[in-house]
Amino acid sequence: MPRRYINQFRDNEKVEEIYLVSDKQLRPNKNGNLYLQFNLSDKTGMVSGRLWNATDELFYQFDNGDYVLAEGVTQRFQGTLQFIAKKLTKIDTKKQQVDETEFVRFNSVDITKKRARLLEILHSITEPNLRNLTDCILIDDELLDRFCKAPAGVKLHHAYPGGLLEHSVQMMEVAGQVAGLYPSLNRDLLLVGTFLHDIGKTTELSFDGEMFYSDQGQLLGHSLLGIEILNRKILETEKNSGEPFDPEIAMLLKHLLLSHHGTYENQSAKLPMTLEAIALHFIDSLDSKLAEFRKYMLEDPNLGANWTNYIPVIERKLYKGKNSDK
Repeated sequence: MPRRYINQFRDNEKVEEIYLVSDKQLRPNKNGNLYLQFNLSDKTGMVSGRLWNATDELFYQFDNGDYVLAEGVTQRFQGTLQFIAKKLTKIDTKKQQVDETEFVRFNSVDITKKRARLLEILHSITEPNLRNLTDCILIDDELLDRFCKAPAGVKLHHAYPGGLLEHSVQMMEVAGQVAGLYPSLNRDLLLVGTFLHDIGKTTELSFDGEMFYSDQGQLLGHSLLGIEILNRKILETEKNSGEPFDPEIAMLLKHLLLSHHGTYENQSAKLPMTLEAIALHFIDSLDSKLAEFRKYMLEDPNLGANWTNYIPVIERKLYKGKNSDK
């Protein structure tokens, strides 16, 4: 029997299929009764789920990142399709074979190719302090390996292995073009800031199995974690070069990391106050929003339709185009 993929879900249909479970939470409803909230995913997308009348015993029967046989029905709530489970059973992968390729979301990133392009761009840096800093990072095999394998997020954009590398390289390509059009921008500073802006996600996110936020990620966030990495690498750069790192450049780099979210409402520690910081914020927003909206189109269950369903989080539908296979 053919597999039932998440992007094939329709309203009010029965489903009995194996999916990857994540982000499980045991919550009380308004009457104090417990229910289980979770996400199910496969290579085609993710759906939020609920199981009513849950118990502590049920909560501990499986972990985030486990495969479960999900039995239940789909239901549309406030314009969004969700899964109402009747039963969730953990799959013992030692006894039952599971094809893991069915659960790798999106096309995998060509990490080798993207990594080579990252090195090519960084090797174009000419400012001595910044060149020494990037060289120091590039020889750290453990950090660079995590940077190349990490996702850029858990749900919204580039939420897949290699996503951070893809997001960063794409932004650096744009940054190079923007710097060429605006001579008042410091190209080297903007490129290195773009490279480093999300480097804290190598610590913020756990991605050895199912992707989730680490304890440090929950408590500190990737901007502060990125500053810690940058401080460490500046000290290593000084040791390797035998010269002090320019404090002005260090300050400007740190400002880029702390301000790239743009506004306090978006959890930015500081507002952008330099031309490079303003440029970085908008380049980051452009790449992440395009990836996020593309994700909504890819995961939309209306196959062959011109429009997606209404998406509450962005308060609109998206036009996919006539006879689109997006």
